[in-house]
Amino acid sequence: MKKTILHPNHVNLGATMVPFGGWDMPLHYGSQLREHLVVREDCGAFDVSHMGIFDLTGPGVDDLLRLLLANDVAKIPQIGQGQYTVMLNERGHCVDDLIAYRLGEAFFSLVVNAGTLEKDLAWIRIHAAAYGVEVNWRKDMAMIALQGPQVAKRLQHCLLGELEDRIVALKPFHILVADGWRVARTGYTGEDGFEIMVDADRAVALWDGLMRAGIAPIGLGARDTLRLEAGLNLYGQDMDEQTNPLESGLGWLVAWEPKTRDFIGRRMLETHHGQATNRQRHGLILRDKGVLRNHQEVFKDGRRMGEITSGGYSPSLQKGIALARLEPGLRVGDTCEVMVRGRGLVAEVVRPPFVAGRKGG
Repeated sequence: MKKTILHPNHVNLGATMVPFGGWDMPLHYGSQLREHLVVREDCGAFDVSHMGIFDLTGPGVDDLLRLLLANDVAKIPQIGQGQYTVMLNERGHCVDDLIAYRLGEAFFSLVVNAGTLEKDLAWIRIHAAAYGVEVNWRKDMAMIALQGPQVAKRLQHCLLGELEDRIVALKPFHILVADGWRVARTGYTGEDGFEIMVDADRAVALWDGLMRAGIAPIGLGARDTLRLEAGLNLYGQDMDEQTNPLESGLGWLVAWEPKTRDFIGRRMLETHHGQATNRQRHGLILRDKGVLRNHQEVFKDGRRMGEITSGGYSPSLQKGIALARLEPGLRVGDTCEVMVRGRGLVAEVVRPPFVAGRKGG
């Protein structure tokens, strides 16, 4: 099983380690609930070095990414801009969701999911050679995410020195590259935050500095409940190679204009575009007592509407919440029934996010 450069640090902090996407990762450091609330109220640090960083360079990199990605990198023309997007296969189904950063002339960096990393790399390289693009998997880099409403204030106690002011001034989905640092203002919790990419041999010093500054380490357990409260999809559950972005709540990531851009999957996706029969992603909040879990079936007036794709307990709301992929016919405010251990529990249909993130001041 693979280990990040910070694995010994997690063990020394008493983390409960679990397998995740082929990596031995921290689930929690004693209390998943406490870690969740720390990020909602203050700031926490996540080791996300298991995710993939691919640097793409070459004269045809813009054209390559306009072919591979459903969103259009032409919409981020300035160096330092980033874009959330999805990569599709020929059937219009999701190969992965990722963030693309424009780092320079003919230079992009992609941040991809850990579980799809090698599949993504192979898919990109199949097409890259024809565009004169070199693809470099940055195994030498680690990534640490800082998330929470007080993150900007907390940075003054960390190891970023003279870069602090420039980092705090970043706009969402922008990235700063300087002195070996890559710092992007984004994250996976719904809160304000930064993702810091740095050479692996500097990551331990960074992590130790964050711990000395009193920033709490956060494990995968809280990362999942935080992203669910924020209504953010998880690849492999809320989308995969059997689903398209339109039925996964990601239709807004598809850039249909210009019509002349024939990205991979477009032709199949167009057959579903605007169809009233498309399955839809909804949020559910449980009114009855119980716990919502993945794959539980959802019914309305005795008719099966679909199933939960991500379900769990919301520490912030103290209720069961879920994302579900359902047949058309349900609207926000409607009620439905979720089958939990043979019982139909009442849930309300809502529009995610379930919890709105707060920005520090």
